[in-house]
Amino acid sequence: MYYAYAQDPEMKLNLGIRRRLAPLLDNDGRRIELLNSLLLTLPGSPIVYYGDEIGMGDNVYLGDRDGVRTPMQWSRDRNAGFSTAEEGKLYLPVIADPVYGYQAVNVAAQARQPASLLNTMKRLIAARRTSPVFGRGTIEFLRPRNQKVLACLRRYGRETVLIVANLSGAPQPAELDLGEFAGIRPVEILGGTVFPPIQVTPYLVSVGPHGFYWFRLERPRDADEPYGIESTAI
Repeated sequence: MYYAYAQDPEMKLNLGIRRRLAPLLDNDGRRIELLNSLLLTLPGSPIVYYGDEIGMGDNVYLGDRDGVRTPMQWSRDRNAGFSTAEEGKLYLPVIADPVYGYQAVNVAAQARQPASLLNTMKRLIAARRTSPVFGRGTIEFLRPRNQKVLACLRRYGRETVLIVANLSGAPQPAELDLGEFAGIRPVEILGGTVFPPIQVTPYLVSVGPHGFYWFRLERPRDADEPYGIESTAI
């Protein structure tokens, strides 16, 4: 981790790394979205640190953890819209470099851009809130032969969601064993696209570079749930 993400000694703190997500990933928008997708779909309570929803940078030379505690970048206004105080009176300086500075990265600008990281995060969070399966469901990894693709099923009650994520920077195909859902048409949650029906044979999906899908595998409302010998859902 140190070699890949913290070659500068100032980026290290005790046994950890004091960096924000965007600089850790070289400001690669697709990888940033992918990791946030995994954060929101894997088990546990997701925590988004303030500013990461717009891709804020850091200042590793401020000492301790102050490098990731700089003022929130609300706008291009003075002090990033965080305060009207004189610049020298701020507890910590704003990020002012050309890539992550508040003139380039701020809430006001991203709110006007439909494809911005901020609006993508809003869509992901809104989609997550449509179902308790993400917060309470079980998880089952499908383990396709293509190990560059992560695929898992999240289940809660009668609801099942399939997550497919391409961990590589090139398009990847994957064959998934979804025979138990034969006849169901996966519905992509984020875009509402209906995919071809699942067959008993392996289901083929193709995912773009660092891309991901959230599929809802809905059974017809009048369909019977499969039950085992102890009257519990299989």
